[in-house]
Amino acid sequence: MEVLVPFSADRPKSRLAEFFSPDERESLARSMLDDVLRAVTGAGGDPRLLSTEQLDPPVDHPVTVDSRPLTAAVNAVLAEREPTESDPLAVVMADLALATPPVLGRLFDADGDVVIVPGRGGGTNALVVRTPSFRVDYHGLSYLDHRESAAAVDAAVTVFDSHRLATDIDERADLVELLIHGDGAATDWLREAGVTLDIDEGRVGVGRSDN
Repeated sequence: MEVLVPFSADRPKSRLAEFFSPDERESLARSMLDDVLRAVTGAGGDPRLLSTEQLDPPVDHPVTVDSRPLTAAVNAVLAEREPTESDPLAVVMADLALATPPVLGRLFDADGDVVIVPGRGGGTNALVVRTPSFRVDYHGLSYLDHRESAAAVDAAVTVFDSHRLATDIDERADLVELLIHGDGAATDWLREAGVTLDIDEGRVGVGRSDN
């Protein structure tokens, strides 16, 4: 299965700006991308990177450069590919650093014309599309929008509920999940950067030690 992996190379992880420097955010984003690409290939997927700009260093997978917003860029690929039941297309976000080959394998095998992985807060973290007329809309509550888009083209929807795939790493609180549950390059990067769990009156956050 071809797996599209959208990646924002120009402004990675801007919501972590108060915790990491620009260079650190870029390095963390690349580490998470590496984790996702390894998980996709480990699940038998064929990744294709959809990047806002060329990457340096490059990755060992096909790259499509498209600087347009995410919705327009993904829909251009869907229109080009026209995925079908026999030739589906998956979309897996590049910051799902907790993804594993077994979880992605179950996602790729899930039945449905459109399989949706909801993220926390109403977003969409991954999709499997098996109907050529379906288009994405990543603005606002994209999970609900994608259900409506599928209904509009009479596509059967399957909701794939997974803690690992629902956890996208965008904000400081998300780093807690990565430190607790992750075991890939991104988790190693956090530890090398001195990021540690911080427990204060029963609430778990993250802090940074002096390196």
